[in-house]
Amino acid sequence: MEEYIDSEVILETAIGFGAQVLLALVTLVIGFWIAGRIGRVMRNRLQKRSVDPTVIPFFTKLITVGLKILVLISVAGVFGIQTTSFVAVIGAAAFAIGLALQGTLGHFASGVLLLIFKPFKVGDSVSVQGVMGTVREVGIFQTIIHTFDNQKVYIPNGVITGGTITNISVTGELRTDWTFGIGYGDDIDKARSIIKNLLENHEAVIKEKPIDIFVSELADSSVNFKVRCWTKTEHKWPVYFYLIEEVKKAFDKEGVNIPYPQMDVHLDKLNN
Repeated sequence: MEEYIDSEVILETAIGFGAQVLLALVTLVIGFWIAGRIGRVMRNRLQKRSVDPTVIPFFTKLITVGLKILVLISVAGVFGIQTTSFVAVIGAAAFAIGLALQGTLGHFASGVLLLIFKPFKVGDSVSVQGVMGTVREVGIFQTIIHTFDNQKVYIPNGVITGGTITNISVTGELRTDWTFGIGYGDDIDKARSIIKNLLENHEAVIKEKPIDIFVSELADSSVNFKVRCWTKTEHKWPVYFYLIEEVKKAFDKEGVNIPYPQMDVHLDKLNN
């Protein structure tokens, strides 16, 4: 007891423990500062390389947190804690958490892939898993799409990367197709000329690309035209519905018949 209460022993113990605490604090402060500094440098480099703004905060945070965990392990080593066993415990915990959240982690990994390879971006019109609309947000776990009838759809990222993705906006131009039928007794060249004039006079139709109007089928009761033209992505549906209505009006005005299903019954008078 006398040895433990001896002032010199107490002073020596305090100095030794204080040195450990001081070293740990210095390691902690400097380590966290370095981790933050590396995170800021990484963020600036990603911004200079025009990386998607959605990706930058995620990767910066991931790197910063990872470095801070390493600093904490180093601080534990300063106090004499066996870091090997500490790392083993962290690894076992991470493994257990991974098994419990494997579905969620799958969506997380898919979100990272979407942010890196960018098959679409916010504002693109897409068709994903039967959902067609405009991308409003690409998150880590899910993607939000606003459908064209203004519904808000949340799709898990794992489902998106596991299926087919159709990006409607990526090229900026789309081809629009129609089928129009005229009667067998009507003038093919006249009908073609009417359709062509309607498309050439519409400002949204891209004139630099071909306008195709050709006979595609001699059907049971009609001669069918296949019509194709190109528009900007946002003009596809306005042009589509415009031509359907205007062709009907123009055909009626010019006397071109649009056949519809009908049955002709012929009766022969029987002589007794």
